[in-house]
Amino acid sequence: MQLKKIKSILYNTTLLLIVIFSMTSCTKNMVFNQYKNIEQAKWHKDSIIKFKINSIDTISKNNIYVNLRNNKDYEFSNLFLIVGIKFPNNYHIVDTLEYEMTNPEGNFLGTGISDIKENKLEYKTFVTFPITGDYEIHIQHAMRKTSNIDGIIYLKGITDVGLQIEKAK
Repeated sequence: MQLKKIKSILYNTTLLLIVIFSMTSCTKNMVFNQYKNIEQAKWHKDSIIKFKINSIDTISKNNIYVNLRNNKDYEFSNLFLIVGIKFPNNYHIVDTLEYEMTNPEGNFLGTGISDIKENKLEYKTFVTFPITGDYEIHIQHAMRKTSNIDGIIYLKGITDVGLQIEKAK
């Protein structure tokens, strides 16, 4: 009985160390990681989610990701976003992006074991922030139903929008 308890303690300790090691190895390359909550999981078409990043490193390459959490109320198999970067010198880059949110069978992509799925969507890779100062990255949904030019006023099912910047490997 004592041997069983010792094995259990060793197993749990080893598992804990593996989890801690994997978490710290993933976060050491993290430059920025922030989420903003979408109130009542209804993202208004005019609501622009903004993230302010202060860059002092003008040499390193970075990967930028848009992170989304959605629940079962999300009605679509894809997602269109308008994502822009405003540089410290007021130069702007704006992209319209499309991401798959479900597989062909209609099951949500992403990770999570509950009703909330988290998606890490690639935005830009191997990017430098060439000017020291404050950058602003803004994200807005651009969803429309077929033959509806005005777009969806409240996009249901998106609970959080995040931005993650990691040093490129």
